[in-house]
Order: sequence, then structure tokens, then C-alpha cells
Amino acid sequence: MKKFEEKTIHTEQIYKGKVISLQVDDVTLPNGKTSKRELVKHPGAVAIIPITKEGKLVFVEQYRKALERSTLEIPAGKLEPGESPEWTAERELEEETGYKTAKLEPITSFSTSPGFADEIVHMFLARDLEVVDEKADGDEDEFVELVELTLDEAFRMEREGRIFDAKTAYSLLYVQAKGLV
Repeated sequence: MKKFEEKTIHTEQIYKGKVISLQVDDVTLPNGKTSKRELVKHPGAVAIIPITKEGKLVFVEQYRKALERSTLEIPAGKLEPGESPEWTAERELEEETGYKTAKLEPITSFSTSPGFADEIVHMFLARDLEVVDEKADGDEDEFVELVELTLDEAFRMEREGRIFDAKTAYSLLYVQAKGLV
């Protein structure tokens, strides 16, 4: 038994969309009482830290409806059914940046919001980038602009609030700690 495990008694699916589904679980608590848990189910995602041969970090700027503003982020994307995280990372790197790499290194995997969501992000490092001959088409409803920054410039963008998400903030600390640029 897992410490403090909550046993599911009943699950009610509230919504099933393209990216997420929502459910409410009735659970038995460790003390024998019952409670409800509202959960977001997500297929998982990848995030890539691309570093150019010149030592610049590659970001994408895009509008985030949930925040009602544009942000600078490392390239990332949702796992599709049957895709491995490595394959998804290669695909997303090419679609979002127009780069490919022969050197994709797994870094870590982490939960984004374990209090209510099961999303796991698999993070990779991509070095020795090459421009692809013909950039793959991205999602038809996704509009991104490529931005290449030094690590100092990226930290400045974070202080200014232009870099605002956890995966990108983590990536900056990782690059700094490992002395990658």
C-alpha cells in the first residue's frame, strides 16, 4: 500500500476533449472517510532545451489563451497516441523551430501540477542543431515565432515576466547549473 493512498470508489467523466479530459473521483481517505477529487487527465508532453552551435537557447514565442498573453517558452508538445517521448521531442523540435538534432539527451521527467493533474513532462536537451531542409508543418492552430537568446538574455526575459512557465524556468536553471552555454 502506498502511504496515504486514496482508494477510488467511483469515477465520473465530466468532459473529454482533444487535449485533456476532466473527471471527478469519489475516494476513500486513509482515515476511512470519503471525499471528492477533481482531476485533469493529460496524455503527457515533452519539452526540449535546444542549444545552437553558437551557444544560444532557442525559444518560441506564442500566445497563451489561458494567460491572455504571449510568452517565450522552450519548444514543447503533447504526446500523441503510440509516440515515444523521444519521437515526440524530435517532431516538436522540427515543427516548432525548424531544427533537428542527432544528439537528443533525456534530462528528467516531472509532474506539472500533481494536486489535480496527471500530466508528466519529459525533458530533453538538444545540441548540435541543424536547420532542416524543409520545415515540417506544425499544428494549424498554432502560431509561433522563433527567438534565440543567450542565457543572460533569457534570465532577463524571465525577470521581465516574458518567460513565465515552469518548464522554461527549470530549463534555464538546468543550463546554468550544468554550464552548458
